[in-house]
Amino acid sequence: MTDVRLDQLSPCFQGVIPALIATCDRDGEPNVTYLSQVYLVDAKHVALSFQFFNKTKLNIEQNPYATVILLHPLNLESWRMKLRFEHSETSGELFDTMAARIEVIASHTGMAGVFKLLSADVYEVLSLERMDGWLVPPDPVLDAEPPKVPAGPLTELRGLQTISQRVARAKDLDELLSGALTALDELFSFSNSMVLVPDDSRTRLVTIASRGYGSTGIGAEVAVGAGIVGLVAQRRKMIRVAGFGSELRYGRAIRSRVEEVGERGSLSAEIPLPGLCDAQAQLALPMLVGDELVGVLAVESRDPLCFDEWDESFLQIVANQIALGIERMESGDDEVASEPACECVEIPAAPALAPRRFVFYRNDDCVFVDGEYLVRNVPGKILWKLLKQHHAGGPREFTNRELRLDPTLGLPPVKDNLESRLILLRKRLAEKCPDVRLVPVRRGRFALEVASPVELVEKDSA
Repeated sequence: MTDVRLDQLSPCFQGVIPALIATCDRDGEPNVTYLSQVYLVDAKHVALSFQFFNKTKLNIEQNPYATVILLHPLNLESWRMKLRFEHSETSGELFDTMAARIEVIASHTGMAGVFKLLSADVYEVLSLERMDGWLVPPDPVLDAEPPKVPAGPLTELRGLQTISQRVARAKDLDELLSGALTALDELFSFSNSMVLVPDDSRTRLVTIASRGYGSTGIGAEVAVGAGIVGLVAQRRKMIRVAGFGSELRYGRAIRSRVEEVGERGSLSAEIPLPGLCDAQAQLALPMLVGDELVGVLAVESRDPLCFDEWDESFLQIVANQIALGIERMESGDDEVASEPACECVEIPAAPALAPRRFVFYRNDDCVFVDGEYLVRNVPGKILWKLLKQHHAGGPREFTNRELRLDPTLGLPPVKDNLESRLILLRKRLAEKCPDVRLVPVRRGRFALEVASPVELVEKDSA
C-alpha cells in the first residue's frame, strides 16, 4: 500500500481517461472492461457505476474481488486499486450524484431512459499502488515542474468581495448579471459562463446573460431535465461533468449499438448544447432563494480538468449572491419617483433606414422580424404592445408598473420576472433588429426608440 491517499488522485476520478476493471468468476476465468465512472466515496471506499456490465456483475456475485486501473490524465501515471465488493445502492445521495453525470450524457445523445445508472456499487479499497515501468523516466528539463507563482494581492476572498459588491450595487438586472459574469472572467478566468432563468411555463430555461460567446446565445433555451443545465434545474443540485468529450463519444457508441439491435424507437433526437460546441468540462449550479428556483449559473471550458471541488464551493456562493440580487431586482423594479428623470438630448437625424416588418402570431405570442424569429411568450406580447402604441403615435416611454397592470400581457400577480423578460427582449432586439431599441431611462422606466419605419402585421397562426 502506497503512502499516497485516494484524495490526492482526484484527477484520476474525473473520467477524462476511462478506468479498467478486471474480475473473474469462481473458476478463475477473467473479464476486463472499461468503466463509465469511478467515484471517490471516502479515504477507503470507491463506488463503481453499474450500467451494462452483466458479466462483471455476475463475476462479483461469485467472487467479490476486483482490480481497477486508473490513469492520471496529466502525467499518465498508472495506479492499481485492489477492491472488495461491499454493497450496491440504487437510491440516496451517492446514487443520485453518480446518476446525474450519466443522465447528462444520456440527454445529449438522445438516450434518456436507455443509458442510465442501475446501481452504484461500493467497494472497499484494499490496496493502492503505482504501476512502475509504465512510463519512461522523467526528463529533468522537459518534465520539470514550473516555478510556483506567488499569490497576488487579489486573494480569493477579495475577488469574492468584488463580485458581491457588483451584485449589491447594480442599478438594474442587466448590470448585475453582466458585472458578475465579467468579474468571474477577469478575476478567476471563468471565460465561458451563462445565466438561465425559467420561462413562463417553467418547463424551459432561457439564457438572459452570457460571457465568452460573443453576441450569440441570448434567448437559447434548454428544457428542464435535459442536459446538465436542465438536470440542475430539475434536481436543484450542483452537477459537474469532466472529460465531457470522451463521455459523449462513449454515449454515442452505446446509442449506435442500441440502434443496431433494432431499438431506435426508444431514442429521441440529440439535443444541441448551448455554448461551446467542444466543451470538455461543465459545471452548473442552481440559483435558489429558499425553495424557489430563480435560475441556473453554468460555466464550461475546453480544459477537461478545469473545475474541481474549490470551483463548486466558490461558484455556489456566487450563484447564491446572484439569486438574491435577481430576487431584489424583480421584487422592487417599479419606478422610483425620487430619482430625477434623464435630461433629453437632441439627437441629429440619422440616414433613412430600410423598413422593418414585424409579424405577431396570436396562437403562440411569437414575433418575427423580416421573416426571422425574434421572441415569443410574454416578451413577444410586450414588444407587440410597445410597437402598436408607437405606431398609433402614443407615448414612447413606459414603466414596469403599467406593464404589470396590463391584463393582456398575462403576467402572474406574484413573481412575474418582468425584469428578466425585458432583458431578454432588449438583447434579442440588439442582436436581430438594432434600429429598434429599449433604452433604460431610470429604475422601472424605459423608452422605445425606433430608428426605421416599421410595418406591423398580426396573424392567427404561422
